Amino acid sequence: MIAVDTNLLVYAHRRESRLHEAAREVLRELAEGDRVWAIPWPCCYEFLSVVTNHRIWRQAATPPQLAWQQLEAWTASPGNRLLGETGDFLEILGVLVQRSRVRGAIVHDARIAAICLAHGVEFLLTRDRDFSLFPELNRRDPFHDQRPAP
Repeated sequence: MIAVDTNLLVYAHRRESRLHEAAREVLRELAEGDRVWAIPWPCCYEFLSVVTNHRIWRQAATPPQLAWQQLEAWTASPGNRLLGETGDFLEILGVLVQRSRVRGAIVHDARIAAICLAHGVEFLLTRDRDFSLFPELNRRDPFHDQRPAP
């Protein structure tokens, strides 16, 4: 199973992103493909928070209804799974958050990493380099990493 990080969701949704077309294509391929793919729940919340935020987008923030419709469209894909905390999540998260450089906003990334690890995600599609703090989690930049999907 492949998981998708917030940054790809935002790029695919926001047309002004220089990566919009590429990200939209990645998500289209996942949504229309035969593979199981996932969005961790924290990424859903973060997507909604980012694209509707007037401080980020000023006058052009996405209206909440449209952001919700976009999220519904992605999650309606037959292969999509929404990933949340599991029974062993706290143990996995504890290992990740006790690392010396994991603090502040990185704790959010640790939560996403722990959820992915708990669900046996093959790799997380992301451009966020902070995930390198969690070498247990395989990650790929879909715009620069040309390794074939397993």
